Amino acid sequence: MARPRILVTRPSGQAQGLCDRIAALGGEAVELPAIEIHPPGDPAPLEALVERLDTFDLAVFVSVNAVQRGLEFILARRNWPASVPIAAVGLASNAALKRHGLHAGLVPANEFSSEGLLALDALQDMHAKRVVILRGNGGRETLFETLTARGARVEYVEVYRRARPDIDPDTMRVLLQPGYLAAITVTSNETLQNLYDMAGTAGRPLLCDIPLVVAGMRQAALAARFGFRQGAVIAGHPSDEAMAAGVGQLLGF
Repeated sequence: MARPRILVTRPSGQAQGLCDRIAALGGEAVELPAIEIHPPGDPAPLEALVERLDTFDLAVFVSVNAVQRGLEFILARRNWPASVPIAAVGLASNAALKRHGLHAGLVPANEFSSEGLLALDALQDMHAKRVVILRGNGGRETLFETLTARGARVEYVEVYRRARPDIDPDTMRVLLQPGYLAAITVTSNETLQNLYDMAGTAGRPLLCDIPLVVAGMRQAALAARFGFRQGAVIAGHPSDEAMAAGVGQLLGF
């Protein structure tokens, strides 16, 4: 019996852990990066942050890519100052911090999102606190706006840039043919948006027939707006373990 094919849309170089877990479940992982990670368009703000890091009261890492790209640059030039505490939006980001010998003192307890981080007691009174948010280009403004409203002086530093990959239309036609894929895994709204755009006008109806496993409610809501007809299994977290468990739930592994 053929193993069910599961599309893994993580960026290139970041998919192996989930692919291995899908294989261990009895599925066949098919890699199609639906988002690319590049150096920041302008490295000058990151270079300046290296010199000014000690002046902040809090540094917030919004993603694993923010940790990897930001810390690779910073720690190659200086040690992380012990006086600057770290916040991370999710467990995967905190795990990435630990691989660099650091630890986030502030991580959401349950909801791994900007809202979950902002619910922490330590971030309620931010009067006169200086906060730097390390992130990619663009993205949600929730952290910036809420911390600013609570009295903080907040600034962004772009440590990486996201882009939509170019894709051969023939590759998409193969992947989207009815019955080829049993499910698609998606861990961010931008990844889902890119995949929808990559499918093209002709491919979108076929794409929307394929079941999804998504990291959270925001991706599920976007999938509903796009017209995915089978809903989505919500893994609750973008980690390899949680996403694989979602695949297992969907397919009855």
